[in-house]
Amino acid sequence: MTAPLLELSGLSIAFGGLKAVQDVSLVVQPGTLTALIGPNGAGKTTLFALMSGFLCPDAGTVRFDGRDITGHPPHLNARAGMTRTFQIVQPFAAQTVRENIAVGAHLHEPRRARALELAEGVAARVGLAAQLDKPAADLTVAGRKRLELARALATRPKLLLLDEVLAGLNPQEIAEMIPVVRGIVQDSRGAITVLMIEHVMQAVMNLAEHVWVLAQGQLIASGTPAQVTADGRVIEAYLGHGAAARLGAATQARASGAAGSGVEAAAPAQEAPR
Repeated sequence: MTAPLLELSGLSIAFGGLKAVQDVSLVVQPGTLTALIGPNGAGKTTLFALMSGFLCPDAGTVRFDGRDITGHPPHLNARAGMTRTFQIVQPFAAQTVRENIAVGAHLHEPRRARALELAEGVAARVGLAAQLDKPAADLTVAGRKRLELARALATRPKLLLLDEVLAGLNPQEIAEMIPVVRGIVQDSRGAITVLMIEHVMQAVMNLAEHVWVLAQGQLIASGTPAQVTADGRVIEAYLGHGAAARLGAATQARASGAAGSGVEAAAPAQEAPR
């Protein structure tokens, strides 16, 4: 059996009296595209920070590519192959798209000319080839999201942690970005693994092979996207106490009404958590 690329064991951290992450354990296999979801304030970004070294856990371990990297600083983790993006995109506004991407390439490539050359190939992968010489400040929100992704890809990651890379995009932009994210894993033939935090359930349902659900700092469910969005614990976490029971009762009522009228009940549309 293939060894996990990332393995979290009993990971915990508290800020004062707030237990932001509590005893989280999960395994990410190489060459997969998986997702971490949960309501606002669930601890998802904090968990990413623990994985990547921006925070040091109070307890638990992080193993990456067969090594214990618990508490290792982010720059060493990036050099080892774990790179993350951020919710708030902050490009070097005065530099061009090409120069921004080259910053990521410089992690492994000291030569400036070669880093700029590598930036062209990365830009093509994320749909920015036509904007290489545009100042980053002139990009749209969707363009800046692609640039953030490109800078991370330029570091030659083994594991790419995407923190809400689709946030702030309109439906058309999301639809255009989904194949870009999927292509990262497919085009690399499994050399790049993606773990994404995402609230856009259209993307999660289309992209993720496996999903973990975090609520109040704890993992409450895991499985395929269809399994977790139908899980009562997940519905409660997103929609509040009693939501699963109310949805179940409403479904039964619709089914009973259809049966009583002699009409075959249609399967209710699954409403993805928001």
